[in-house]
Amino acid sequence: MLHCGIGFVAAVLAAGVGLSQAGDAGNSSAYTQEIQKWRQQRVARLTNPAGWLSLIGLDWLKEGRNTLGSAKDNDIVIPTAPAHLGTITLSGAKATIALDAKSGATIDGQPKLAGELLDDTHEKPTTVAFGTTSFFLIKREDKFGLRIKDAEAATRKHFVGIDYFEIDPSWRIEAKWEAYNPPHEVEEPNVIGQVDKVIVPGAAVFERDGKTIRLEPVIETPGDTELFLVFADKTSGKESYGAARFVYSEPPKDGKIIIDFNRAYNPPCAFTPYATCPLPTAQNRLKVRVTAGEKKYRGGHA
Repeated sequence: MLHCGIGFVAAVLAAGVGLSQAGDAGNSSAYTQEIQKWRQQRVARLTNPAGWLSLIGLDWLKEGRNTLGSAKDNDIVIPTAPAHLGTITLSGAKATIALDAKSGATIDGQPKLAGELLDDTHEKPTTVAFGTTSFFLIKREDKFGLRIKDAEAATRKHFVGIDYFEIDPSWRIEAKWEAYNPPHEVEEPNVIGQVDKVIVPGAAVFERDGKTIRLEPVIETPGDTELFLVFADKTSGKESYGAARFVYSEPPKDGKIIIDFNRAYNPPCAFTPYATCPLPTAQNRLKVRVTAGEKKYRGGHA
């Protein structure tokens, strides 16, 4: 299952110290510095030329021929492309592209005119690039679409920054871990109306504001050791982004798991309408206010 990106778990955790090594929350100065560093690296990832702010389109392919380019007679219109860039042919689960000889586009950096498009279920999906724009194929259940990026996208050029709740060490939660044996398979909806089957290996249980909180992180991609949590809370839609926030955690150890809500961040769909983000399950809609992590994005598209 792919939520919103490729290898994002590794990017998040590699950007700084792992969550289980996030620093002693009792040492507020060191902990504050650690979170501030994480925030800086998060913004750097978000704003890089290929980051989420560079998205300018998500177009779903139809079976058969799909013409693309900036001319309005194309099936998929890409304003930054040549008038007639080429044709993508979708046959079942296989997509191939034939580029116009005058397009100047490249396939995986090579001046090829044709080739198969590997989608984002592969480690390295095929990338087609022209000028400052590029796209690759994404697969969502039985649908295939083009995720289109432009380094000069208005959303990237006019990024207004991220607002945060105050750093609060009490929101670095050491929760009890209740492993499921066997792991549960649950249904998780996403913003494009699909429902994914996700694997829940257990539950994190802790007390907050007089309530017992039970959260179920998922294994985002088979083989991952890190856990991925999609949650909403009483700040959602008011102080924080309405759909959900995300947070990653390292695996549980000795019956405990660390969930650091100061690292809770907005999903890509807070910044662009061209993402396919997951939504929280009923279990992960909290009855408390999580006043930690990122607030609602002021430059949001909706």
